Amino acid sequence: MQGLILQLTRAGFLLLLWLFVWAVLRTLRADVYAGSGVRVPQRYSRTASGVLPSFGKPKVAKNLVVTQGALAGTRITLSTQPVLIGRADDSTLVLTDDYASTRHARLSPRGSDWYVEDLGSTNGTYLDRAKVTTAVRVPLGTPVRVGKTVIELRP
Repeated sequence: MQGLILQLTRAGFLLLLWLFVWAVLRTLRADVYAGSGVRVPQRYSRTASGVLPSFGKPKVAKNLVVTQGALAGTRITLSTQPVLIGRADDSTLVLTDDYASTRHARLSPRGSDWYVEDLGSTNGTYLDRAKVTTAVRVPLGTPVRVGKTVIELRP
């Protein structure tokens, strides 16, 4: 009887070990094969011709504003230089957030548009709830989450 209990215990332990390995592999697969494109929802309705309506001079981002997090209310005036975001002391926006990496993300100007790219952070960078995997254009007023900090571009 004692041998049977020992064998059932071994089989149960082996089953639990395989379930754990399966769960880890499933999680890794989901992370590796996650969608590489970031979808940004349309905020403007298109006209009948399929072209966005223009209302005079287009608005250009002039400020970076922290809307949530420990630095909420912080405003950085944008120039032609990229904005480095992270916990490093030499970052343009130095975060005191445990969920941010030392060099977490970078905002770079390309013409009149600004693009965000993740710099290999642990917890990722998100543009309006979509994970950023490549350089993605940031529309005005769209939230960018870096750890627990949320920033937006403003005119």
